[in-house]
Amino acid sequence: MGGSVTLRGIADRLGLHVSTVSRVLHGPPAARERAASAETAGRIRELAAELGYRPNPHAASLRTRRSNLIGVLFPRMSEVVVATIYEGIEEEATARGYSTFVTNTHDDPDTQRERIAMVLGRRVDGLIVGDAHLDGAALTDPALRGTPFVLVNRRSSAEYPAVTCDDHLGGRLVAEHFLALGHRRVAVIAGEPFASTGADRTAGFVARYRQAGLPLPDHAVRHCAFDTRGGRAAATALLGAAERPTALFAVNDLAAIGAMGAARDLGLRVGADIALAGFNDIPVSAELPVPLTSVRSPMAGLGRAAVQQLLRRLSGGPAKSQRLAPELVARASSTEPRGPAAD
Repeated sequence: MGGSVTLRGIADRLGLHVSTVSRVLHGPPAARERAASAETAGRIRELAAELGYRPNPHAASLRTRRSNLIGVLFPRMSEVVVATIYEGIEEEATARGYSTFVTNTHDDPDTQRERIAMVLGRRVDGLIVGDAHLDGAALTDPALRGTPFVLVNRRSSAEYPAVTCDDHLGGRLVAEHFLALGHRRVAVIAGEPFASTGADRTAGFVARYRQAGLPLPDHAVRHCAFDTRGGRAAATALLGAAERPTALFAVNDLAAIGAMGAARDLGLRVGADIALAGFNDIPVSAELPVPLTSVRSPMAGLGRAAVQQLLRRLSGGPAKSQRLAPELVARASSTEPRGPAAD
């Protein structure tokens, strides 16, 4: 029966104008409040539920020229950080009456451009881009000029609105933690150089050590993929140096877990022979054999805020960049330096 129930049918049964019924059932929150009295709005919703009314999304899109669809681009949905951010996106979008769909780009610029074209072909109202590179190359695609978008998790060097963790502050928090423990010889597993997450976290850490009169030499910052294999390779090189660092900062938790494997293979005990900290505080971090010190990033909060900023743009207002606050969570993996490697 639901498919045959129309807005006009509901309006006729209640003796109301069809536009009133439409605004109550489909209008944005502010319009719904102005459309009718609370009593009338309640009667409309009650009858719609009783009759099994279901909106027709195709008819709605023809009336409003909106699809109520948001496209989302991420490097890989298999990553827990990305998946958690997307949960926040989906949750907020659903609450605001929008649907979402996501596609993977594998952090490859050519694939990014292909997927942008595919997403735009779905007649989305806007995009949330979670795979931005610092150079912003894929974001200059002319096809994007007519479609509102915001960045999430990563920023670009161009002035596109972006919702990120305050990654620079997060790196600084780790540096302050290591300095308080007495670590003077440190190194960074810095992630991919094209991603603002790794670049900003590294910059915050390095700047705080420089401020303390302990600038890091170039060889103490090693780039790698944002995964366990990359972290293991970078840590193996850093820990095999003639002057081994007493503490490592990995710019994400997966790289930090890889670093744990490298330390084990070299006969070093994390939390005893070497201090280690990661970033994001994914759920497994606290459950490792040596619980991992990590910077907690508001991952789902990033997704929700990105939707809010995109909807600002869709309503004709300006979107603005946001940096959400991180929090250091100290655990057993980071202790004061000891043994022959300590100063």
